[in-house]
Amino acid sequence: MFNFSNLKLRGRILLGYLVPLLLTLGATSAVIVNAKKVEQQGISTEQGWSLVQDSDRLELTLHKRQSMIRAYLLTGENRFLQQYEGSVSDYNKYIQSLERLVQFSTPAQARRLEELKKLGEEIYQANLAISRLVKPGNSNGATILFSKGKILPLIDKATLILRDLNHTEDKLQEQREKEGASAMRSLVFTAIFGTVAAIVMALLIGSWLASRITQQVNEIANNIASSSREIAVTVEQQERTAIQQSSSVNETTTTMDQLNVSAQQSAQQAQTAATGAQQVLSLAGEGNQVVNRTLDNMLMLTSRINTLAEQMSLLNEQTSQIGSISGLVADLANQTNMLALNAAVEAVRAGEHGKGFGVVASEIRKLADQSKKSAEKINLLVNGIQSALNSTIILTDESTKATFQGTQITEQTAELFNQVIAAINEVTGSVQQISINAKQQAMAVQQVVTAMNILNTAARDNASGISQTKVSTHQLNEAAQNLKAVV
Repeated sequence: MFNFSNLKLRGRILLGYLVPLLLTLGATSAVIVNAKKVEQQGISTEQGWSLVQDSDRLELTLHKRQSMIRAYLLTGENRFLQQYEGSVSDYNKYIQSLERLVQFSTPAQARRLEELKKLGEEIYQANLAISRLVKPGNSNGATILFSKGKILPLIDKATLILRDLNHTEDKLQEQREKEGASAMRSLVFTAIFGTVAAIVMALLIGSWLASRITQQVNEIANNIASSSREIAVTVEQQERTAIQQSSSVNETTTTMDQLNVSAQQSAQQAQTAATGAQQVLSLAGEGNQVVNRTLDNMLMLTSRINTLAEQMSLLNEQTSQIGSISGLVADLANQTNMLALNAAVEAVRAGEHGKGFGVVASEIRKLADQSKKSAEKINLLVNGIQSALNSTIILTDESTKATFQGTQITEQTAELFNQVIAAINEVTGSVQQISINAKQQAMAVQQVVTAMNILNTAARDNASGISQTKVSTHQLNEAAQNLKAVV
């Protein structure tokens, strides 16, 4: 249920103005409606007078047209025919104007205009037939056609229709004028009544609102005076508390400034440690690259030693083949020596005939002995080469084993470097995180210092504001007393 006492002062004032405003709005709406009616009646009246004037002009044009066709029939002069055609044009113009105006009149007027248009067309056709007979010089035929009397009854009938049209429109005009006057009286009455009613309601409601508001303002003034006295006592207590808080906040601010300096130093040290860890990581990466290059060289050396061992084995096989061939040469030399010895024996047996053959056999024995000695030397050289090759192969195997062990050690070293790099990465990440945390802590401490400074300022402002509130409370009490006295 609506309760006026629950409304605020603004709502009450607006509600007080609402009723006169609604009355004014209703009166204004009625005035607008009546003004529209007056305007519409004025337009209808103006169009009605235009319709009457155009119908009068149409009647004159109708008779003028017949006078011109009669003069043309009697004289045969073209100027009368031209004037007749001009009258026909005027007649059509007035007919079009009446068609536009009769839309705002009654349906009976529209039917009269349609009948008038048909009669005008019949009259025009009759006059056209007469003018066509006059042009070839058959004036007698035209006179006979005119004398039959078909046109005059049509003109009389058209004249009667025009007069009925005018008479009816005159009555409609009288009715429109009466309705316009009635609408104007309603307009004036509505405007005056609405204004007076709004003024009376505004005075009544304003007086009622003033009494209600005055009563509540007195109550509010009493409450303000009582509350201001209580607030004054509370403000004095808060003033003492605010002074103590301001002193405590000031001491806390000093401590936070010292903590801020320590936090910034910690952040700088953490940043220095992060930079050192990054440098160690860079050096470890370079060492890892050196180890990797060493490992690549060891692998390349192992490959070359393996290739050398294969070539030494192949050379040993070839040397063995040379020893075998040297043995074959020694055997061949022994056999040749035996054959030469047999040939010498046979030469001795042959006597004088075998001397030459004996000489050849002796030379062959010499060559065989030399070949045998050469084969023995080759065997000695081959044995020496094989001994050296065997020693080289043994050294190559030992070098291969040593290289393999060096490669394993290098791989282990590279793995250790990778582990060291991973550990340094973890240390670097941890140090960087520590540096970030230290920076964040320094920023947080800085923010706390800023907040403490703001709090310190706010505490001082609060103490000052409480003092001002104390003064304002006394002023409020005085204002409440003055308001109570005024109301």
